[in-house]
Amino acid sequence: MDSKVSMDVLVVGDANPDLVLRGDVRPRFGQEEQLLDAADLVLGGSAAITAMGCARLGLRTGLLAAVGADVFGTFTRARLEERGVRLLAPAADVTMTPTGLSVILSAPGDRAILTLPGTIPALRPEDVTDELLAGARHVHVSSLFLQPGLHAGLAGVFKRARALGVSTSLDTNWDPSGQWAGLEEILAVTDVFLPNAAELLAVTRAGTMHPAADVLEAAAEQLVVMGTAVVLKDGARGGRAWWLGSGGAVVAAAAPGVAVDVVDTTGAGDSFNAGFLAARLGGLDIAGALGWAARAGSLSTRAAGGTAAQATREEVIPSAR
Repeated sequence: MDSKVSMDVLVVGDANPDLVLRGDVRPRFGQEEQLLDAADLVLGGSAAITAMGCARLGLRTGLLAAVGADVFGTFTRARLEERGVRLLAPAADVTMTPTGLSVILSAPGDRAILTLPGTIPALRPEDVTDELLAGARHVHVSSLFLQPGLHAGLAGVFKRARALGVSTSLDTNWDPSGQWAGLEEILAVTDVFLPNAAELLAVTRAGTMHPAADVLEAAAEQLVVMGTAVVLKDGARGGRAWWLGSGGAVVAAAAPGVAVDVVDTTGAGDSFNAGFLAARLGGLDIAGALGWAARAGSLSTRAAGGTAAQATREEVIPSAR
């Protein structure tokens, strides 16, 4: 390995606390008081949860994220340090900006997310320096639509990464604006795109373009021909993937999830990301990495929040179980 490489993976994006509420979580206004079953303050942010999962799976992990100087920032730093994730700060001074916060209303089979952006949008493309890129084997970006400054220049960041021999992946997460704009140039230089089904359909608008076909497959193939592999987080069903084979034809694979007693699905997709990245950086092909990803995503739902029940290597490697 190159002596200059200090990280297996550099994760770029959001880091903030999540307040996960479970029970009677559907708000009723009119000053009604509702009683909850549980409330957990845990580390959140798609990038932070992915970074924590990567570290749990044995990767040397850095996280480039803007975190404030407030109590939520202190909480965020402590959780990352406990897992051995190296927190890297952007150039912008965010000491006077509150750290972001998400409130998760978690119900069986679904959830709602209320987010205060705070420091989250502070990242800029220039924060992802060539020095950082050269020090990593892979760079993963999360929560793109919460970071408009980074979004505007991410294609250039990924082009620089490619020139340095660094592989890339992207999990946009949901677009609160509903526009899903500005992705074509980015996906053209992204090695792996990691959406869930709703995000894939929103990005491609495939639900209206291919009404009589397998819409997910049609949507994925639409992106694969642009140059990116598509690795889909498919909930309890596990995961699916599409990529260009050696002959130029689209190849597909699927992997099942693991049956568990689900406590909370918050961050399951981010743990899926971590499983996939750990497997790929460990030398597995996309089909093999998909199995790690599906197991990692499933197992993370065993506790509240995205990080408490994240899988170990022994749990995601088939031969070790």
